[in-house]
Amino acid sequence: MPTTKPRWLDDDEMRAWLAYRRMRLLLSAEINRDLARDSGLSEADYDVLSNLTTAPTTAGAADRRRLSELAAHMQWSKSRLSHHITRMEQRGLVRREEVDGDARGSFVVLTAQGRRTIERAAPHHVHSVRRHLIDRLSPEQIRVLGEIGDVVLGPLEGEGEGIPEN
Repeated sequence: MPTTKPRWLDDDEMRAWLAYRRMRLLLSAEINRDLARDSGLSEADYDVLSNLTTAPTTAGAADRRRLSELAAHMQWSKSRLSHHITRMEQRGLVRREEVDGDARGSFVVLTAQGRRTIERAAPHHVHSVRRHLIDRLSPEQIRVLGEIGDVVLGPLEGEGEGIPEN
């Protein structure tokens, strides 16, 4: 905790901070509402499925990740992810497989139904992202937003397990 006098935000900094917070909240709400309406998936479901489809090939197979690795990548506790995976298993979207030689470890594996679900959801999701954010910005604003993300996320990703890419 700093012991020096705080550097309060000036008017422009405060406007930027409050706009970011409000934008993040409203944008997330709109995109998640569209996702649920269009595909029946929650943001968490979509994050799990999309992370499995983009996972590097593990143990000679695609569409799988160790539960502990997926939890770290998504910035979730293993317990939270495990509970969510149980609910997704009940819906036939994923399954768990044991890790050979590791009685406590498990893989989260995308099922055929999970693959079909994410393939149906993705076009609607990208349309929502475009409608609510990308298509409202100029190419220059998109470039600057990407640069801002890189500058802010760079040190944060070095401090923990990383920020989810999806």
